[in-house]
Amino acid sequence: MRTNILLVTTDQHRGDHLSIAGHPVVETPNLDSFVGQGAYFPNAYSEVPSTTGARLCMLRGRGSYECGLIGYRSVEWEERTSLAYILAQNGYHCINVGWRNLHPRRKLYGFHMVIPHDIREGEDDYMEWLREELGPWAHEHGHGCDPNGWTARPWHLEERFHPVVWTVETGLNQLRKRDPTKPFFLWLSFLRPHSPYDPPRYFWEMYQGRELPEVPVGEWAGDYDVPNPGLPITAWYGRLTSEQTHRMRAAYMGMITFIDLQIGRFLLALERELKVLDDTLVVFVSDHGDMMGDHNLHRKTYAYEGSARIPFLIRYPKGWDLPKGKFEHVVGLQDVMPTILEAAGIRIPEGVTGRSVLEAIRGKPWREFIHGEHSPCYSAKEAMHYLTDGREKYVYLPASGEERFFFLEEDRRELRNLAKDPKYRERVELWRGRLVELLGRRADGFSDGRKLLRRTDWWSPVVEEKLWS
Repeated sequence: MRTNILLVTTDQHRGDHLSIAGHPVVETPNLDSFVGQGAYFPNAYSEVPSTTGARLCMLRGRGSYECGLIGYRSVEWEERTSLAYILAQNGYHCINVGWRNLHPRRKLYGFHMVIPHDIREGEDDYMEWLREELGPWAHEHGHGCDPNGWTARPWHLEERFHPVVWTVETGLNQLRKRDPTKPFFLWLSFLRPHSPYDPPRYFWEMYQGRELPEVPVGEWAGDYDVPNPGLPITAWYGRLTSEQTHRMRAAYMGMITFIDLQIGRFLLALERELKVLDDTLVVFVSDHGDMMGDHNLHRKTYAYEGSARIPFLIRYPKGWDLPKGKFEHVVGLQDVMPTILEAAGIRIPEGVTGRSVLEAIRGKPWREFIHGEHSPCYSAKEAMHYLTDGREKYVYLPASGEERFFFLEEDRRELRNLAKDPKYRERVELWRGRLVELLGRRADGFSDGRKLLRRTDWWSPVVEEKLWS
């Protein structure tokens, strides 16, 4: 029997917000259990830490530049290079339920069935369902929180109407109706824990009364120390009040635990009702993280751990004879596609730059580091390139020419920028040289092959020729 594939994604889920990642408060028992039934990669990063670019990396198996999108933009790309298209061509029944942020929003991209929660009128099947259930006044954001803002409050309707529950129910219904003669590929995609931070009340109360970890603010982050009141609800930087920060972070944790329990419910149904869990590979990742006030920054697009580091776990089908546990290899979203194709027994096509993480698990030689970037989004000043191996991180900001270097093994919170510390001069030179070489091969104005170059323009996030290759 061929392996079924379940790809579960969340949006804006920090890599450190798992119990198994060592978080002292947040609870994720179902995801944590993957480590005993598969593999957990603590050094996983988003090559483009915002939604559209990250999803192209994941669905095309390519790094940032090669996938065609190095920032945030609504783009269409060549469907035949998509994961679902290739699986469908090889006999899989392909289903997509939940948050997509693909464009055009109802383009199939190889899936046989698409049921989106895409927060646009006429393109959001969840909102249509909600209004059918509760009437024309019902709205996902009826609680008043902005879908890109830092405000937080409990979900305003019954828990069963939350989009997290709808995503699970809809996914299960689609599997009940699947073609039983084919293996399935289901991409089950949750919009949360992306704001609005609105967990059901039970999960809201789980963390609001708890003492939470101190918010890290690096010595290098002084430019972002602008106090509230007066900040926009969707501010990308600024220091909230301690009460606002606590509500936001506690609600975010509550949402993660809520999603974790719903994932557990989904897996239980696969096991007991549908009886397919033993034959299913489960891959869990997020597209990027959420700064949550770290260094007085909010939202995403940054090279820092809160934004760029993501959860990455897999659960093996029954009978797979592979090592289990935690693997320190540095991995990225580009590795999702080749991992799934290998599990499905399908040849990995040309153009894919990612690698199957099953190779890392088997002990085969692996990459030394991973590269990420983001074009200007909130500000040209924050556009960046970064390199990391999970132990050290080098960040380059082209607009200013600034460098930041963090020794993650001792400073995962990135409190100290060591770029000008004489003790780390050789390490900084090594990482700078690697980036000079990598960007020099692109010839798009970041490197001349000898040194890094500054760019003060608002450069495009789109690499046009790569989208159709």
